Amino acid sequence: MLGFWSLQLARHWSLLPSIGEFRYRLAMKRESQFIGQSGAFLDAVERASRAASTNRPVLVIGERGTGKELIAERLHRLSTRWDEPLVTMNCAALPETLIEAELFGHEAGSFTGATKARTGRFEEADRGTLFLDELGTLSMGAQERLLRAVEYGEVTRIGASRPIRVDVRIVAATNDDLPALAASGEFRADLLDRLSFEVITLPPLRVREGDIGVLAEHFGRRMAAEIDWDRWPGFAPHVMSALEDYAWPGNVRELRNVIERAVYRWGDQESPIAHVQFDPFESPWRPRQPEHRRASAPAAASAGRPAAPAPAMPDLDAVEDLRAAVDMHERAILEHALGKHRWNQRQTARALGLTYDQLRHAIRKHGLMEGQDGNAG
Repeated sequence: MLGFWSLQLARHWSLLPSIGEFRYRLAMKRESQFIGQSGAFLDAVERASRAASTNRPVLVIGERGTGKELIAERLHRLSTRWDEPLVTMNCAALPETLIEAELFGHEAGSFTGATKARTGRFEEADRGTLFLDELGTLSMGAQERLLRAVEYGEVTRIGASRPIRVDVRIVAATNDDLPALAASGEFRADLLDRLSFEVITLPPLRVREGDIGVLAEHFGRRMAAEIDWDRWPGFAPHVMSALEDYAWPGNVRELRNVIERAVYRWGDQESPIAHVQFDPFESPWRPRQPEHRRASAPAAASAGRPAAPAPAMPDLDAVEDLRAAVDMHERAILEHALGKHRWNQRQTARALGLTYDQLRHAIRKHGLMEGQDGNAG
């Protein structure tokens, strides 16, 4: 199956709005491409294609790094509003006291510091699309005014007495459980009803079967071209296994960082990339957490980035050949250590507590010699 969703969706040309092939190709030339082949991923993109031609609100739900911003852009570019403004506002990036002024604007003198009138995001997005990211962080006051704007198509600047008519299509995104927040009174249920004409839920990367390899290849080749490599060496098999086994809490955004970091650090276009570092903060000299903050560390760690995957522990009940099982585990450890030390065998030997001759014997035993004899340094 082809990796690029646009080729997959060529079969569904009838799903695209009647704005012409030129406009469609113009949108697809942007860097913000969707790449993947899994059914769950393509279903979400197809739903966005169907919703693009409507003028109704759309909610985009997904974990961080799953591509909510790209879905919002797709909804705009394939709509009849494609040549009007796409205005973005991150609701979590502003203090509560400024959110309403940012959304609806204000008149001069309406509050301390308001020396001149300013248009809000709704007015800026008139005839276009307003993308509200991190919707679940909006204050109740802002939610109430947003409800009126959605329901009546009117906004009132802070300090003004007359409303302003606006024609805005709203796309909102969040990683919160909005129905649960509405049930607990933390989010207005009537606003949720207005915004949930269509809900597109993006699958996390860990469930997108086959997409990790496709994405890794794409990001790797792009980074290799950026640093002027003449060829793309690909990834060593044990690196691909590690990528597939990792949980990817940061999803596609995290994968892109991991791959691009691995390519530029490797710096050798003649041999497959044999080491990746999942946690960029990993270091023997990493500063220790202050004593007074350690009490909350377990809770924070459980919500944060998991450690890089260790070699999988075999099912002990399934082991029928002890020697083969030990050899497989030993080979995985060798491949990881050699990749980490860029096939510098003396450094690898020291890291594993082996003599240089012992490491050489282990490399020969597992058939890892090919193309690496020149890096014994």
